[in-house]
Amino acid sequence: MKRIGMLTSGGDCQALNATMRGVVKGLYGAFDEVEIYGFLEGYKGLMYGNYKKLHADDFSGILTKGGTILGSSRQPFKLMREPDANGLDKVKAMKDTYKKLKLDCLVVLGGNGSQKTANLLSEEGLNVIGLPKTIDNDLWGTDMTFGFQSAVDIATDAIDCIHTTAASHGRVFIVEIMGHKVGWITLHAGIAGGADIILIPEIPYDIKNVCKALDKRAEQGKRFSIIAVAEGAISKEVAELPKKERKKLLANPKYPSVAYEIADQIKQYGGQEVRVTVPGHTQRGGSPCPYDRVLSSRFGAKAAELIKKEKFGELVVLKNNEVTSIPLSESAGKLKYVSPKDSIVKNVRMLGISFGDE
Repeated sequence: MKRIGMLTSGGDCQALNATMRGVVKGLYGAFDEVEIYGFLEGYKGLMYGNYKKLHADDFSGILTKGGTILGSSRQPFKLMREPDANGLDKVKAMKDTYKKLKLDCLVVLGGNGSQKTANLLSEEGLNVIGLPKTIDNDLWGTDMTFGFQSAVDIATDAIDCIHTTAASHGRVFIVEIMGHKVGWITLHAGIAGGADIILIPEIPYDIKNVCKALDKRAEQGKRFSIIAVAEGAISKEVAELPKKERKKLLANPKYPSVAYEIADQIKQYGGQEVRVTVPGHTQRGGSPCPYDRVLSSRFGAKAAELIKKEKFGELVVLKNNEVTSIPLSESAGKLKYVSPKDSIVKNVRMLGISFGDE
């Protein structure tokens, strides 16, 4: 009898259920007898012993269902070694729950912070397998995370819808897309949606260059422009500030978000009519796209294979379209940023799309 625990941690995304289904179907194929325990609300469930035994029927019909049947929560890694409000040792509590249930492995579906905690538990002696979840596609060591393509599809659809009203009224539209630290969603959705300007955190913008790009389009007889901006995009002026000053400034914003700040600056510069659209959490919702359903199924099967081989302490990843794995320790604590030198960035510049930096 194999006893496997699973949890979904951090922000939700469309393909969490599809990935859990993949893991379980793989386990049922690999072992004659398997017991699955699902921890509710992420690591919180593991800490406080809040779990339920799951059966095959629980995973039926969830391939296309967004969100997570287990629920999720954010448990910052930097606080994992600190006792909770009642003095509970979180790490010890998680280990105790694992041992109480006599688990053979814990499967963690989560992003960067979640996998750091997964690595911590692995270093503490637990058998752990990580699965790379995040709409941001910023988990180091994998070419793709599940949830990313679904989020890109939704963000692209938002830009597509904006195109018709922007063209009808001859306006500048700013579409603010999720991504605090990295700009992968904005970059891909911006390309797919035909944005004229793409602003991401990794390439600080100069508002004068943004306005010049808008003026150039106007001179070419273009009646409208679309700007795809990541929620974490920053100007060159802010990027050049000392770290403490930058953090303080960003913690006390004058505008609801960066999109509204840019809109106000454009109005002041040239008086163009500007509108802001923020798709927000719709980018996390709905049914996973076909690409993510396939990727999640492959990731789940690989996780089951690693468990069968007793190869623990691994993160399932996609490399050159092959599903493989790397040690959790290799990925933990690292983010995969968009580099200005990436070929995709060079391709975008060749298309005449501005990043607002030159």
